[in-house]
Amino acid sequence: MNAFPNSTVGTNTAVAGLESTFADELGALTVPWQGAHAPDPTLLVLNEQLAASLRLEVRALRSEDGVGVLSGSTAPAGTKPVAMAYSGHQFGGYAPLLGDGRALLLGELVNSDGQRVDLHLKGSGPTPFSRGGDGFAVVGPMLREYLVSEAMYALGIPTTRALSVVATGQHVRRYGAEPGAVLARVAASHLRVGTFEYAVRQGDVLQPLADYAIARHYPQLTELPAERENNRYLTFFEAVVEAQAYLMAKWMLTGFVHGVMNTDNTTISGQTIDYGPCAFLDAFDPAAVFSSIDHGGRYAFGNQPAVLKWNLARLAETLLTLIDSTPDDAITAVSAVLDTFDERYDGHYATGMAAKLGLAGTLVERALIDDLLTLLEEHGADWTGTFRALADELRGNSTPLDGLVPREHIGPWLERWRGALTNHGRGAAETANAMDRVNPLYIPRNHQLDATLRAATDGDLAPFENLLEVVTHPFDRRDEWSDYTTPAPQSFNQTFQTFCGT
Repeated sequence: MNAFPNSTVGTNTAVAGLESTFADELGALTVPWQGAHAPDPTLLVLNEQLAASLRLEVRALRSEDGVGVLSGSTAPAGTKPVAMAYSGHQFGGYAPLLGDGRALLLGELVNSDGQRVDLHLKGSGPTPFSRGGDGFAVVGPMLREYLVSEAMYALGIPTTRALSVVATGQHVRRYGAEPGAVLARVAASHLRVGTFEYAVRQGDVLQPLADYAIARHYPQLTELPAERENNRYLTFFEAVVEAQAYLMAKWMLTGFVHGVMNTDNTTISGQTIDYGPCAFLDAFDPAAVFSSIDHGGRYAFGNQPAVLKWNLARLAETLLTLIDSTPDDAITAVSAVLDTFDERYDGHYATGMAAKLGLAGTLVERALIDDLLTLLEEHGADWTGTFRALADELRGNSTPLDGLVPREHIGPWLERWRGALTNHGRGAAETANAMDRVNPLYIPRNHQLDATLRAATDGDLAPFENLLEVVTHPFDRRDEWSDYTTPAPQSFNQTFQTFCGT
């Protein structure tokens, strides 16, 4: 079924080597589809480093044929583009059919590390899952996902990545007419909790889906001893819980607010996906909400671990019949695994905070962490800047920290921290340098990213390119980048909101 007869199917060789194991093995979860025609596709940004790791030729991607593929207008030769079906709980309410309403899975590539990854388009036009939407995207949100996902990658946070953004040459109605664009995204896969929520209601496809997910993301589970084979799906659930607990700790340590933590945005691989209404903290605030559609604060910064655990409970529900034929026994088994989430998350978070405070490899008193968070919240201190200021404190430069929290308030805490550092046994300079290696100096500051995307929408990509260069080198101090460390003015924070871009 091809909804767009003006598009070209199966004649383009600019992206070679695409495979389609998901569509071949789990066709019941897909609909064959083709992207909409882009009248005047123009490549705005191409991730050449990522392209090389995917063993793709940069020159071919920059060619007319390559840009056609990246825009969705043409499909690579021999491929089977599909729109993927899934369900999801959105803000706690169940939606039985969501799916790729404006996206296409072009296929899979094996990268230079031997890992299978998806090549996926976002904004490529309507599909059977569009639910009344036009299926298109616009320049600002697609460049937002490109820049933030690459910043997350540079920060060492598991994430999907961005290969390109192509302007389509047509205008899309959003907040007025805006230039249309398509993002090409690379992911370990696009399997989500929502994929399992859909599959469990489709009969016999659930077990093949679970087996596919295990083989692709947790292949070690396929080699379980015979006596443990019956526990494969429970162990699979445990592996997802662990991957997501680790991911959540990384978010919280970086001050990242996802903004739309629906189950269809919770991956089986443990990667961050969907950067629609995301933002980063300036002032530390557990109640911080940026998304314009999160009216009740369900996905506030401090709520994220609890929401993730709730999402994982929805995954557990889909696996019950695979884990045990006796419902009560299956529920008992998955509940026991789910109950480990808090400990797993707390462990990863504590390890990360220890490193941020220069105490890597030690068991840090939790009160030391909690009391610092209380001080930061009470004084609205900048989250990212605080940890670099603490390193400067060790170097004898107290000015940055004094600008964040008054000395009379943080002084007693600093004494306790220095006592812990003394017990750790590492010198001040060495500790400060170690802190700088794990505490970023540059993040995508909301006001800078917002201004950058406005300029790009108006046709000026230079601010975007500059900010991208900065945030993909988050730990490297450069004097000419000093403006990128500055939190947003209060006047900006009072009115700033993020939007899904749909």
